[in-house]
Amino acid sequence: MSEGISVESLLEEARLTAEMPPPAERLRLREAAGLTRAQVATACGVSRGTVQNWEREGGSDPVPPGRLPYLRLLRGLAEIHPAPAAPGDPIAALFAVQPTSTGQAAAPPPPAGDETSDTQVPAAFTSLVTLRGPDGLAIEGDPGPCVRCGVETTFQSTDGRPLHSGGLCQRPAPVRTQATPPAAPAPEPTLSPAPAAAAPASVPHAASPVAARVPTRPQRRSKSAARAEADLMGLIRGAVEEEAERAAGDEDAALAALVKRAIPDVMYLFNETRATGRYEYTAYPVLPDILKKPTKKEPDQIWEARPRFHHPGYSMRSPQADITVTALDVNAAYLSALKCWLPIGKLEHTTGADGVGPKRAGVHLVTPAEWAHPHLPDPLGDRDEPGALWITDATLRLLLRLSGPKYQLTQAPTVHESWTSGASENFLDALRKLLTSAREEAIEEGDVLASEYIKAMYSKLISTMGESIHNREIERPDWMHIIHSQAYANLWGKAYKAHEAGLEVIAMMGTDELHVTGDWRQVFTEGRGVSQMKIKESDAKASGEYLVGKVGR
Repeated sequence: MSEGISVESLLEEARLTAEMPPPAERLRLREAAGLTRAQVATACGVSRGTVQNWEREGGSDPVPPGRLPYLRLLRGLAEIHPAPAAPGDPIAALFAVQPTSTGQAAAPPPPAGDETSDTQVPAAFTSLVTLRGPDGLAIEGDPGPCVRCGVETTFQSTDGRPLHSGGLCQRPAPVRTQATPPAAPAPEPTLSPAPAAAAPASVPHAASPVAARVPTRPQRRSKSAARAEADLMGLIRGAVEEEAERAAGDEDAALAALVKRAIPDVMYLFNETRATGRYEYTAYPVLPDILKKPTKKEPDQIWEARPRFHHPGYSMRSPQADITVTALDVNAAYLSALKCWLPIGKLEHTTGADGVGPKRAGVHLVTPAEWAHPHLPDPLGDRDEPGALWITDATLRLLLRLSGPKYQLTQAPTVHESWTSGASENFLDALRKLLTSAREEAIEEGDVLASEYIKAMYSKLISTMGESIHNREIERPDWMHIIHSQAYANLWGKAYKAHEAGLEVIAMMGTDELHVTGDWRQVFTEGRGVSQMKIKESDAKASGEYLVGKVGR
């Protein structure tokens, strides 16, 4: 007999591989333990997408080598989080308590909430079911106290009330009367991924000597979400360390390798941050002709309102060039622009202003009003010809704001037709926050390699959303145009802020370059954070400063 193989180990493997629980039960067990797909994937030696397929109806069935550790994990989770089983249920038989080495069956664990078994839970609460989308994922809503346990949750039941997904409720909610004040919610236990070689054990937590603090406002960020972000942050660090080690100290080679893998890596992070997403979206919608390139070298018909502004009253060639101009750089402009209204579903055609709404987004054919402020950049940028043009939702929202009572700088554009759908401003927000946190950590640690890797991820994500041979997972040119336009709109807002503070806006170019006169530090915070500004250095202007003079002075 080969070393390391025994009759008991073979029987254990045969017992575990005899039958696999259905996808719905696999999903329930993972959610009951509060584990992320990334944690399960790491423990089983597979990818996160593989685990997602295992949990989806009609997806793939687990196969070796990941099948055995996955079954061990499911069996251990079933012992901790048993589900009510009907007589003769084959799934209950699969996860029945197995005999120990002494030949006697191990005692089953006490049911969840046994310590408060005297508490009466209304039948209407015990029969509630978590609301799930077509893909089987739990759908999130506004945060509120769970109707079962009273602990804050963003998940909801089929009738719209707050309800923990799966079996995350640790105990039934006590019946509260006027004589019995509600107890503070118990802290949620922190779970870690189970090792592949052994089933996870239930470890009792010692009571904290400090009373639990009652939150004064809704906790919109759950512990499981924070743990999931920490896991993904670890993946980013791991990628940098892996390529740095592989390059044996050659930073250029390591950076080249990181840039090369930036697209698949950021798509993985995108899918992970969308794992519990509330909205469905179409990755390959039927696109109108205006969003299609006539040829590979010709652009589509969408105008992104790219600014290329130079103040007509100032010139570097003036004989009295004695006014100092500082070129400022906006940090991570495209990363900040991920916070924008994006159409989620298939674009629908409307005429007039029917497609314009606070929760709709897409592209619009408009005739803009005249811009009569030469000292401020035109929010539409430098147009090649007048008349009607197709613009994005981000540009339209900017024009509508500037025509409103707060700014009163122009008239509202005339909308002729639109291609729009229902939209969300937070669709990419989880990914934006993740990459922002990773960027801040890299800057704080002086990790240039990590900073450039993160920059490559978000910039390439945006640039390959359109018709790109480098990213086959997503094709949304409407998103690409909207995010670009949002970056330009954000820059315009900074130019207007400088103007209102008494600075002269001398130039505004691209998505991140703003040239102003005066003490800019009284207006903007200096630094490398996404909400800060820094001096833009170049070979021609190492200090970021140059001189101009007034024209005709």
